[in-house]
Amino acid sequence: MEKLTLIIPCYNESEALPYFYEEVCRVGQELDRYELELLFVDDGSKDDTLSVIKGFAEKDERVKYLSFSRNFGKEGAMYAGFCNASGDLVAVMDADMQDPPSLLPQMLQLLEEGEYDSVATRRVNRKGEPKIRSFFARMFYKIMGRISDADIVDGARDFRLMKRKMVDAIVAMGETNRFSKGIFGWIGFKTYWLEYENVERVAGETKWSFWKLFKYSLEGITNFSDAPLKIASWSGIILTLVAAVALLIVFIRALCVGDSVAGWPSTICIILFIGGVQLFCLGIIGQYISKIFHETKKRPIYILSETNKKDAK
Repeated sequence: MEKLTLIIPCYNESEALPYFYEEVCRVGQELDRYELELLFVDDGSKDDTLSVIKGFAEKDERVKYLSFSRNFGKEGAMYAGFCNASGDLVAVMDADMQDPPSLLPQMLQLLEEGEYDSVATRRVNRKGEPKIRSFFARMFYKIMGRISDADIVDGARDFRLMKRKMVDAIVAMGETNRFSKGIFGWIGFKTYWLEYENVERVAGETKWSFWKLFKYSLEGITNFSDAPLKIASWSGIILTLVAAVALLIVFIRALCVGDSVAGWPSTICIILFIGGVQLFCLGIIGQYISKIFHETKKRPIYILSETNKKDAK
């Protein structure tokens, strides 16, 4: 009998967890041909999330949990899950029910056919989301599709089912600066994209503000593309050419007319513009240097505080 591990990252999800657990148990009855493991990863929650998970574990031996010493972020929680998942098949999904457990039987059926190494999900719409947030999300996926060599489709979720070899490849990528959507696409393997209608969270509040999503998108761009560095380089080349042409025009005008170009306001504007471009380019370089800095320190991606999994890493 094959083993199926469900990785569920949790941060302040005490309200949603009972609904999720009930639904997973219901769906699990349809998956009796698999040995099921529910691996909850408590990402330093400040509410009763860990207590709720412990309650599940007391009555259900399939429930395992990892609890962090503090909040390390969803990427760290997902990585911890991958490192500790013991299943032949591994799925990662959110606890807020926006990743419907009811899709699992269909995902398993697609994987059983043998043609694919993973089944990933993508939303076909963003019903219920603010329009401005949806617009920027779509723009992010378009930009990533053009500048990155990672296969990231519009509406892609972290919710996916994978074979063991794909999970091992993810674990082998032990980088500190993690962007899982990019990692999933970068490592390759044949993936089937399963589309579904957007589902709103069942309880609680989203942990992703617009600002957090914006920073997360910058992480994705700088982790999987050097296009910003190329933009900075080309900006320098273009401004240098513009400056050379402007100097030539001033020189020719001075020879022909005998009148130098005057105007402090225009001069100040040019200086501020060029200075702004320089600082912008330095900021781009700084982002990449910052990533090098964090990688070289080799700090752990997560730190466990407690667990009921005997072989936890």
